[in-house]
Amino acid sequence: MSSPIRSVPPPDASPGGEAPCDDHLVQGLLDGDETAFAAIYQRWGALVHTMAWRALGDAHEAEDITQLVFVGAWRGRAGYRRDRGTLGAWIVGITRRKIADALTARTSRTRLVESAKRYAGRVENDPAESDGIVDRVLVLDALTRLPLDQQRVLSMTFYEGLTQAEIAARTGMPLGTVKSHCRRGMNRLRRAIE
Repeated sequence: MSSPIRSVPPPDASPGGEAPCDDHLVQGLLDGDETAFAAIYQRWGALVHTMAWRALGDAHEAEDITQLVFVGAWRGRAGYRRDRGTLGAWIVGITRRKIADALTARTSRTRLVESAKRYAGRVENDPAESDGIVDRVLVLDALTRLPLDQQRVLSMTFYEGLTQAEIAARTGMPLGTVKSHCRRGMNRLRRAIE
């Protein structure tokens, strides 16, 4: 399956590892220049999509990851440091983290479905128990529709029993970000279930 994203081949690299025009792209990114960012997407979009597709085996999920990577790069552009590596390496690093998040969310969903199946097998013809299973399935379905970071935080909270501080320590997210993901995720779950 070919990638729907076309890539512009990078020019010859300089001895420092950066392509000659990367300095302009980096400066454009840091300045919030959308044209430079579009060129960055053109250069690395196909690579990001291919990495996600190979790791996840799903073209739609790979498209979602590609979008998340570039939204994350745009929003987190102030965090890019030239002295820590090339722009391409920074984007690949973001890609790897987003893929890991997607795999973690997929594993959580699989465990939840298996748990619901095991629990459903133990239920006799008790209407109250059946309603409980339906509620769990609705919550699980709503959970899988949340953004990956919100899924991850809520899964760690409810299924692993972690506190928000423990989630922040495990994921490397700032505590305020964890709290925001938890609050937004709970609000979306509430609206979806209602």
